Amino acid sequence: AETARVLKDGWLHTGDIGEIDERGRIRITDRKKDLIINDKGDNVAPQKVEGMLTLQPEIGQAMIAGDRRPYMVALIVPDAEWTQEWCAKGGGRCDFATLGENVDYRAALSAAVERVNKDLSVTERVRRFVLADAPFTIENEQMTPSMKIRRHKIREMYGERLDGLYR
Repeated sequence: AETARVLKDGWLHTGDIGEIDERGRIRITDRKKDLIINDKGDNVAPQKVEGMLTLQPEIGQAMIAGDRRPYMVALIVPDAEWTQEWCAKGGGRCDFATLGENVDYRAALSAAVERVNKDLSVTERVRRFVLADAPFTIENEQMTPSMKIRRHKIREMYGERLDGLYR
C-alpha cells in the first residue's frame, strides 16, 4: 500500500532527470526544479552547461540563468590558478579588484565561453556573462555541504547584474 502511494503510473517521481545507458544503468544528470525554461518554452539543463564551462581552465565556477528570457547568461568565477598565471605572463601586475574590467582578461574568458558554445545547441549557448565578486562557498551559503550550487542564494546576490545582461 505504501509503495502504491509513492508510485505514479509505475514510476517513482524523485525530481531527478537522468538517462539510461546501453547497459541499463541510470545516470542522474540534473534536477527537474533546476531546469531553465526560456521565453520560447525550450528546456535547458543548467548543470550540463555549467559543467562544460568549468572544464575550461579559465573558469573555476559558473551558474547560468535564463528563465523566461530570450537567451542564457552566466555568472562566472574565474579560476584562481589560471588568473594568477595570466597575471604573471603580463608582468605580474594585477589588481584583482579591477581585473574584471581588463579588456584582455575578459577576452580570454570570452574565448573560453565561445569554445563551450561551439558544442551547445542554440538555446543552451551563453550569450553574455558577468564575473562574480567571490567564489561560491559553503561559508557564503552559495554552495550546499554536498557542493551543489544554491541558485536562489546566488540570484539574491547577483540577480540585478544578471538581469542587466538583457539590457
